Amino acid sequence: MQEFQRQIEKYYEWLKEKTILKQVKESAWFAISTPFIDRHNDCIDIYIKQESGHYILTDDGYTVDDLEQSGFAFGPSNSRKRQILEMTLNGFGVSLNRGALVIKAPKEKFPSAKHSLMQAILAVNDMFYMSQPLAKSLFQEDVSLWLDSHDVRYSKNITFLGRSAFIHHFHYLIPKSRSRPERIVRVLNHPNRETAESFAFAWIDSKKSRPEETVACAVLNDINQAIGEDVIGALKSYEIKAMPWSRNKDYIDELAA
Repeated sequence: MQEFQRQIEKYYEWLKEKTILKQVKESAWFAISTPFIDRHNDCIDIYIKQESGHYILTDDGYTVDDLEQSGFAFGPSNSRKRQILEMTLNGFGVSLNRGALVIKAPKEKFPSAKHSLMQAILAVNDMFYMSQPLAKSLFQEDVSLWLDSHDVRYSKNITFLGRSAFIHHFHYLIPKSRSRPERIVRVLNHPNRETAESFAFAWIDSKKSRPEETVACAVLNDINQAIGEDVIGALKSYEIKAMPWSRNKDYIDELAA
């Protein structure tokens, strides 16, 4: 436990050191440069201003615009991609306003609001991989269908409040059975070091709210993409079970029990 606590403290130090605040010219807006990177390996910036005793945080439309400029069209309001976008944002308490991701929060909720916006940006950014020719369906939907086909009992899109007061999102909670402990599952559609460490932090920060024997699992999309050893190593170092999708048959008993 002490080792994990030290890792969390080191994570906070790194986050503080790499986060830069500066005013946008002479406007009421301030830009927050974060150490989190998008699919171009560029640092993600968010913008904040104070209004009527609240903070408004936004990506200024960058995330959705970048996807559309790359040929990823969300389509009309009744399209499947648009519905997935809105469902994703709703899960983080973020709204879509003229193409910008926006969240409004009272001052005391700033840390959790910033965290939720960052998670939403990363999740929407990940939707780019839906446009690849070989991606015939959403990976998470494939996982849900696979769980259903094997009669796995689960609750979907679960959030837990962490010790840091951040809210963390997980795709599935599989309840405890006679032979297996509770299992928390997050799907990593595009596994890399950043998404693995994001999951690790979310799990470590929120595991105190779960039974001691709870197991964290990461379902990794390794179809048409190789998973680096750094990803597997990052997950193992935080006692998260890596489950490559190409070997999903190996995990039926572990999840269905």
